[in-house]
Amino acid sequence: MNNNDKIYKLAALGVQQLIPYKAGKPIEELERELGLTQIIKLASNENPLGPGKKALAAIQEALPSLALYPDGSGFLLKKALAKKYSIDEAQITLGNGSNEILELVARAFLTTEHEVVFSQHAFAVYPIVTQAIGAKAVVVPAVNYGHDLNAMIKAITDKTRLVFIANPNNPTGTLLSQTCLEAFIGALPDTCVCVLDEAYFEFVTCVEAVNSIDWLKKYPNLLITRTFSKAYGLAGLRVGYGLSSPQMADILNRVRQPFNNNTLALVAAEAALNDAEHLQQTISVNTLGMHQLTEGFKKLGLEWISSAGNFVLVDINKAAQPVYDALLRKGVIVRPVGNYELPNHLRISIGTAGENQQFLKALTEILADV
Repeated sequence: MNNNDKIYKLAALGVQQLIPYKAGKPIEELERELGLTQIIKLASNENPLGPGKKALAAIQEALPSLALYPDGSGFLLKKALAKKYSIDEAQITLGNGSNEILELVARAFLTTEHEVVFSQHAFAVYPIVTQAIGAKAVVVPAVNYGHDLNAMIKAITDKTRLVFIANPNNPTGTLLSQTCLEAFIGALPDTCVCVLDEAYFEFVTCVEAVNSIDWLKKYPNLLITRTFSKAYGLAGLRVGYGLSSPQMADILNRVRQPFNNNTLALVAAEAALNDAEHLQQTISVNTLGMHQLTEGFKKLGLEWISSAGNFVLVDINKAAQPVYDALLRKGVIVRPVGNYELPNHLRISIGTAGENQQFLKALTEILADV
């Protein structure tokens, strides 16, 4: 080990062994690598329609104020969220994307003495925030690519401080019923915080009428996380939020950095929240695109996992990495999920009709050549 590498030994043990989250390949990187110009990105579950007109107008109006610090409390956005969900503003924690809320809850509640329970094939950030603190990750095997709630409740011990549930789950798109989910939350000991990650809840069209936010009145150990990155088309601005009891929100805000949301993110999110037309258009495009992709998979003889999100996981029937690489050479960026123990699958974000067709054409050509 050279002198420069000795710095690694000074890092916390969990950080030393941590493998950083790897985001989807950017368009600009593929342009540099292959010299391509007609590139489509269906890798990061972004909104193919982009931001709505109301969000863009709010951003434009806020530009002259960028010399000033943003509102550190996010007062107006919290007020809008509180009104939309009929909760108190004290129940809301704002984050730099919902990812930051996941990190805040880990920092606030975990030590090296604690355990964290989550499912196999669940979002990669759960093990990252767990390991960064030095807590023990307890990974429960999935059932049909989704959460096995019965096995997860059995995995809870007196050392379990957090349990992560993604509904719908990323990257598999699987959805838990509200009845089973509430029963699970109700069975947790009050020493365990349940983080219900609902980053994709706006896309769910088949769920029961039960609203998870109603559960906050009954379960003070429940934290719901949501985001403006997906359905609202604001991924580049990084704004998410947590909904919880006022007491939990108070704890999270103690470790939250001031000004963690920039001015443009705050005004755009507030405007997007009131843009029902853009949200409905997004959901419509997603529904049509999901049908377009799955019909394409059917014609190719490929199986897929039924998804409640804005993406779909397709089984290539063999190692998916070479197919991913071949798609890159054709200017199509998707997401390999070998790091989720799914080496034969690719995750495809729903795009516009033209983007979906370009992907299916490229995939058809690639599979015909191998």
